[in-house]
Amino acid sequence: MNTRFYNAKILKLAENHKFEIIEGELWVKGNTICYIGDGKDVDGVCKGEEILIWDREIDVAGNLLMPGFKNAHTHTAMTFLRSYADDLPLHDWLNKQVFPKEGQLTGDDVYWLNILGIMEYLTSGITSNFDMYMYSKMGAQSSAKVGFRTVQTSGLNNFGGTPETMEEEYHFVNELSDLTSFLVGFHAEYTTSMELMEGVAKLAQKVKSPAWVHNSETKSEVEDCKKRWGMTPTQLTDSLGMYEYGGGGYHCVWFEEPDFEIFKKRGMTAVTNPASNLKLASGICPTKRFVDEGIAMAIGTDGPASNNCLDMFREMFLTSTLAKVREMDAECVCADEILYMATAGGAHAMCLDDCDSLAVGKKADIVMIDLKQPNMQPENNIVKNLVYSGSKQNVKMTMINGKVLYEDNRFDIGFDPNEIYTKANAIIRRMH
Repeated sequence: MNTRFYNAKILKLAENHKFEIIEGELWVKGNTICYIGDGKDVDGVCKGEEILIWDREIDVAGNLLMPGFKNAHTHTAMTFLRSYADDLPLHDWLNKQVFPKEGQLTGDDVYWLNILGIMEYLTSGITSNFDMYMYSKMGAQSSAKVGFRTVQTSGLNNFGGTPETMEEEYHFVNELSDLTSFLVGFHAEYTTSMELMEGVAKLAQKVKSPAWVHNSETKSEVEDCKKRWGMTPTQLTDSLGMYEYGGGGYHCVWFEEPDFEIFKKRGMTAVTNPASNLKLASGICPTKRFVDEGIAMAIGTDGPASNNCLDMFREMFLTSTLAKVREMDAECVCADEILYMATAGGAHAMCLDDCDSLAVGKKADIVMIDLKQPNMQPENNIVKNLVYSGSKQNVKMTMINGKVLYEDNRFDIGFDPNEIYTKANAIIRRMH
């Protein structure tokens, strides 16, 4: 499908994690951006080919086209526990509420619950997610079915999974669709035996994959790991050869000096999840320190059972403002840096380098932002409007891989939304 956007403001990535806005047109040929400009220099765009015939021409009417957000850490199918397991500390939340209910899930449940989460992603301008959950194959199949871009990683732990099954999942998901991929990972040090962690490290080395894990989310997690092994979770997993091909950690709240050094040395990414960390009272990520050290960062919502909202606008605002409060420095971590984390930073963490920005040759993962609403006016600084005052209400359209999946509060995903809502409610009602 070929699409022409015109009368648009277009958010382009510039140098040093900064953004610039140009006015003009953006053309999509199939699933790829083939032109960005003022519309006057298009003669060579299709050189040697037939003239593009538009399937659709969209008047953006002065609104903004931007790269889609990358939700760099989530557990999508946990939609069934939204507002179910709340107001508890992390370990009670996991062991008394989450794990018992997850034990009753089927692969078919995950398929439908994943679609519910994807629908919410689309309304928030999220065009890809980095998902850690059980039944990876079913989750990937649902993403491919609706046309959503998903990177899977494993939640392997002592309660389920083996490195051998993870290797099978790795190949299945990576070969399933051009919209699905898989990177090696496991749940956390505190839920995973040494034997399993060693197996994960060997698999990461074998398939040359980055490795991912919940890391230093709570103070007690780090203290208990040091009692068991004499090292922090970062130091322990690095000592196993986990990060020979990079990777990163989710949360990264309670870091010690050697942890920063390891992340910098290994070229790893710290994924912050501020809303979840606040709700579970886990702490505040040292965002400024990561930025100052040149350590890559990305932003995730975490799952809908601990957040409970899959909203990247809220995560951007919290990432920025919590950093300022933590450091007592209103100047630290500027809006451009936050927007970079939410888009390109997440894309790079997920090995989606062809989806990180709006540029010729990149995949057409595009969001249209409605600037004609009070919270986006005046247009003194659109990037700061996005980070500090933007919300899901401003998302007019979400395109993934050249296909519009959400526009003006309507979904084009091959399912009736009411069918998905009915299935999700039936799943949680079935459980005891």
